[in-house]
Amino acid sequence: MLQEFLRSEIDLLRKDGNYRTFANLERSNGNFPKATYRCDSGKREVTVWCSNDYLGMGQHPATRNAMKEAIDLCGAGAGGTRNISGTCNYHVELERELADLHGKPAALIFTSGYVSNWTALSTLASRLPNCHVFSDADNHASMIEGIRHSRAPKHIWKHNDPESLDRCLSSVDPDATKLVAFESVYSMDGDIAPIAEICDVADKHNAITYLDEVHAVGLYGPRGGGVAEQEGLMDRITIIQGTLGKAFGVMGGYLSSSEEVCDFVRSFASGFIFTTALPPMLAAGAIASIKHLKTCEFERHQQRRNVRLLRAKLDAIGIPYMRNDSHIVPVMVGNAKKCKMLSDLLLDDYGIYIQPINYPTVPVGTERLRITPSPLHSVEDMDRLVSALGALWSQCALARAVA
Repeated sequence: MLQEFLRSEIDLLRKDGNYRTFANLERSNGNFPKATYRCDSGKREVTVWCSNDYLGMGQHPATRNAMKEAIDLCGAGAGGTRNISGTCNYHVELERELADLHGKPAALIFTSGYVSNWTALSTLASRLPNCHVFSDADNHASMIEGIRHSRAPKHIWKHNDPESLDRCLSSVDPDATKLVAFESVYSMDGDIAPIAEICDVADKHNAITYLDEVHAVGLYGPRGGGVAEQEGLMDRITIIQGTLGKAFGVMGGYLSSSEEVCDFVRSFASGFIFTTALPPMLAAGAIASIKHLKTCEFERHQQRRNVRLLRAKLDAIGIPYMRNDSHIVPVMVGNAKKCKMLSDLLLDDYGIYIQPINYPTVPVGTERLRITPSPLHSVEDMDRLVSALGALWSQCALARAVA
């Protein structure tokens, strides 16, 4: 009975074009964005166009050398939770670097950005007195799950709409604790939140602001502190959450806030207390990556150049993509089966890997190929990608954008 049910649910995913497959991609050290694709027919080189290693820092010599030094010094794992023998100087230094990055007194690291969101929001919302959470309608699953797990009253406000937030905040007891949770860059559409306006509304209602900068840290601001740094707003955000696994190229998540907030989460959050600490080598790599991006603008400038160039090339042949002010280029397909087919054809026929983004990650009818140009993609890489998309758009009879 169990097996039949499970098979039927998986078969339904396949029928709808939403079944997910994992491509066996072996990243090529020092050769990003190239990778070795391994499949039943053998192996071959492909170009990856959808990596969240946005700046290629996972391949940067500073990151790799720091990790090698740390593993030679400390070994592979942390050896325990942060409380039970798992804290080393790399963790302490990493938290100092992150606090400095965001202009906050303290920071707290976790094993992933998902864990840091889930843990912080569930702990704060469940323990703060009479707490109501106000969540942007497009918030990430990790934020939604954390809020849900807290069992605090939640209010969903219209995406990136300060007026909707104002109405929601006005509907509750003025004396209630109010926590406003939102993101800076939304990963699927690539749109950017009006942070200043949201902070204005939150201040009006004496609300705590919780900003997820996962898809912005390393990429925006003069030192890579995110959109809040770029706009001079870090001091207006109560809690900034980020990741080490995207632009910083390693793995892990974190919070940056006051000493009291970080100490509170550290002391009461089961998702922190009972989890093995981040391996020292990962912390060392993150430190090196953060230090590099605090002082070097080259990767950011080159990435922005490549984003502009790719968009211009897509415009030239009418490939439709969602316009935004970020580094994310969502090429819109609008059909799950065609999106999966395009992805397969790009990989099999052209040596280009772009994972299809289908439901439930995005709403039905908005399926897309989410492209993330890096500073290390060449003009030749772009020309091959655009040529392949042009050919497949004709082969699959997809509509082109009107100039």
